[in-house]
Amino acid sequence: MNTAQALILTYLLNSLWQVPLVFAAAWLASRIARSSGPAVEHSIWVAALLAETLLPARPTPSRAAIDTLLRCLPWNLLSGAARADAHITILAGPGFASRSSHVSPHLLSAVAAVYLFATAYFAARLLWSLTRTRAMQRNAAPFHLTGAAAITWARCCNHFHLCNVRVAASLHTASPVTIGIRHRLLLLPVALPSELLAEDLNAALAHECAHMHRNDFAKNLAYAALTLPIAYHPLLWLTRSRLEQSREMVCDTMAADALDGSHRFARSLLRLAAIFAQRPPDKTLHAIGIFDANIFERRVMNLTQNPTQPRLARRLATLAACLAIACGTCASALALHMNVAPSDSLSQESTSAQVDSAQYVSAKVIAGTRLSFVQPIYPKEAKAAGIQGKVVLSATIGKDGQIASLKVLSGPPELTKAAWAAVKQWTYAPFMHNGQPTEVDTTITVNFSLDTNGSAAPDHASPGVGQSASGATRPALIHQGTGPIFPPAEKNKGAFDGTVVVALTVNTDGLPTNVSVKKSLGSDFDQSALEAVKQYRFKPATLAGNPVSSNLYIDVKFQKF
Repeated sequence: MNTAQALILTYLLNSLWQVPLVFAAAWLASRIARSSGPAVEHSIWVAALLAETLLPARPTPSRAAIDTLLRCLPWNLLSGAARADAHITILAGPGFASRSSHVSPHLLSAVAAVYLFATAYFAARLLWSLTRTRAMQRNAAPFHLTGAAAITWARCCNHFHLCNVRVAASLHTASPVTIGIRHRLLLLPVALPSELLAEDLNAALAHECAHMHRNDFAKNLAYAALTLPIAYHPLLWLTRSRLEQSREMVCDTMAADALDGSHRFARSLLRLAAIFAQRPPDKTLHAIGIFDANIFERRVMNLTQNPTQPRLARRLATLAACLAIACGTCASALALHMNVAPSDSLSQESTSAQVDSAQYVSAKVIAGTRLSFVQPIYPKEAKAAGIQGKVVLSATIGKDGQIASLKVLSGPPELTKAAWAAVKQWTYAPFMHNGQPTEVDTTITVNFSLDTNGSAAPDHASPGVGQSASGATRPALIHQGTGPIFPPAEKNKGAFDGTVVVALTVNTDGLPTNVSVKKSLGSDFDQSALEAVKQYRFKPATLAGNPVSSNLYIDVKFQKF
């Protein structure tokens, strides 16, 4: 499976669930905003149509971008909790190995081919309908309105600021329709029904003029072309139906304003429905007509009900609710965006996912891997001025154990330069992940305190969390072994997340001794943790350049999703 197929399948996969999500949000928003009128409701469905098409195409956002977006939400379901410090964290069990599901590349290629075929089919249908519409436009015969119909036509063209609009008759239309973008054309049936009243014909003409004023033919064509990638989705069809319904109600209101009032227009609409509904429009034609939406009852109710302008507070509340729904929907769609990777990158995805989850290492853990240390020099000016405090630095430690990047997060300006200059020279044992050296991020705190002489030193872990004897360096983990095995007897018991705390002594040879369980999860987990820790190898702690024994606590974490 190549990159192009992966992009196609990513779009398909996300559209399967994002289209229903957007439709549900639009339905809820339209219900809330219904009292604001059909124009607002129509705008909501247009926005939904665009979101259903564009959201699945959004590239997978970074974790940082997702966190930023989610923090902007008022309810903030995923709070930015601080990272918990851990000395050495090991994840074991199914679910940790990879964040992705693997499917046969041949099956995925077949799905992509079927999707492309379906999209091509819908594109061909659109082209066929445009071809038929174009042929109908060419074959239409000029039609001259007379009497009251001509007066109404001129009145509506003037009301809606329409110029160079032609009227023609066609054998291929059962009711009045509008076609054309630059050269707009109103098509009437060749033989108008004998029972058609002049008042009803005026209503149909005014309605079609409203469509022309709104450029609905061009918009409808743009919507059809834009939504071709999701034309297969049933909920897109329903979205298009809701959009058409709200559009017809908007044109009804505009036409009623151009004529003699909404009640008379509603009566004409009912009579027109009784006449033309017996001959339904040809769905293969790309044209805009008065009977595109079969919701006559609601259209009549919308026209006959006395319009009431909502109060400002209610309008603001409606706007706020709709915006909240839109923001929540977009945030959810982006945060849960799925990705299909090309087959040549599947083997790298699992490793990448594991590395991403271990990119940040707490200060307490990284302090235990430090190999060389340069004492920060207390600036004379700061000492004379009595300035003291903590300088917090953000560091990236490369795969070779060197400081790759270093920046100041906080601290007195007079002390930051001295802290940065010293820490930049520190070296660490490479942080091992699955037996491979890994680049990690951490924070380093240098505490400048004034005593009789003035001193500066890095903050250390609290006693009992891997701290060596006073003045000694810490032991550094240089080999992790195969890692803990998730107990087979526990694999079928559902999701699990727990930690075994193991106490040990690292002797002068870097070997773990006196290994025991400090905090238990049960015999199976404890035994697996002990066996894993016994495989560890360390660079021993040193005091005055000589190796010494030191005590450690190690967290062995078991997870199963």
